[in-house]
Amino acid sequence: MIDVRGGIGQTFVQIPTLSPAYPMRLSRLLIATLLLGLVAGLPQIALSQTASPYTVVVPVSDVSDAQRSQAFSTALGQVLARVSGGQDLTGKTGYSDAMQNAAGIVKQFQYQRGAGNPPTLTLSITFDQGAVQRLVTQMGATTAGVKPPLLLIVRGSDGKILGKDDLGALGDAVSKHGYQVSYADPTQLPDLDKLATADPAAMSAISRLYHTGLVLVGDMHANGADWTLISGGQAQHWSAQGSNADLFADAGKSATDRLGQALNVIGATTVDGKLWVSGLHTAMDYANLLATLRADPSVQKVGTLAAQDDGVLLAVKAGMPLDGLAANLTAGGRLMQGSSHDGADVSLRWLH
Repeated sequence: MIDVRGGIGQTFVQIPTLSPAYPMRLSRLLIATLLLGLVAGLPQIALSQTASPYTVVVPVSDVSDAQRSQAFSTALGQVLARVSGGQDLTGKTGYSDAMQNAAGIVKQFQYQRGAGNPPTLTLSITFDQGAVQRLVTQMGATTAGVKPPLLLIVRGSDGKILGKDDLGALGDAVSKHGYQVSYADPTQLPDLDKLATADPAAMSAISRLYHTGLVLVGDMHANGADWTLISGGQAQHWSAQGSNADLFADAGKSATDRLGQALNVIGATTVDGKLWVSGLHTAMDYANLLATLRADPSVQKVGTLAAQDDGVLLAVKAGMPLDGLAANLTAGGRLMQGSSHDGADVSLRWLH
């Protein structure tokens, strides 16, 4: 391992809940929540965490200044796309200057040699969070929030789950379009046939294990592959032909294009609507739901209107259409699309 540190101005490179056995009623839900102070205190509840969106690993051919400078620019482009929610910023005023001066906002970097003959060489680069966010704002882009990672689950032609080393080309293709990726542990997966149908139990397992609601399932076979993209508890299927390298590049682009259509909705006006969420069994479920809503940058205001059995009707003011908001919320893995409910513009289901 070659370790480079610094060089760019930095030192280094018990709350009671309602029983799930009983249906939730409005009085129980609100009284328990208010008495515990959860409504006011929920912004401090920790949400699921993933790897930093401000860190990118880029392959390099050597440790020269030219290669490092190019890697900084490549990495910054990916980080800007992530932080802006996958928006295309390449045509924005100031983008070219930002690429040329990427080194100025690098917080730390480190070279690593991998296995292989010849051995691979990569550069892990972390950018200053505040500087990146200021760049996005200066370019006039809407801060859409960092999207959760896309979980890659790909079965080879032998039926075995491919590992990170086998899926590098697919991971790179996804990353280039502003999305983070995570890789499946073959011993920690629900039934893949059920997952491909967006089965709620399977999606709950994915949420618990991988903290995301975005999944790309692939089945490789001779000269082709079948793909399923799951977002918001809904599945999209397609097939492709070609070599593995072409299949991975095409799948990465197809998946991120489809995600972009659903997740990169930019609202021009404030929207008021009603959101129904079912599957809430405890006061803590309700509390975590409010925390999830308030953590979304597009949500300006949320209030409770009514509750029935295991569901709650919420009044929501957001900076985008509610179907776009629903897509963003379900991407996090704690919610999925639910059955329609009278009086609600959008219906979702809380996952456990």
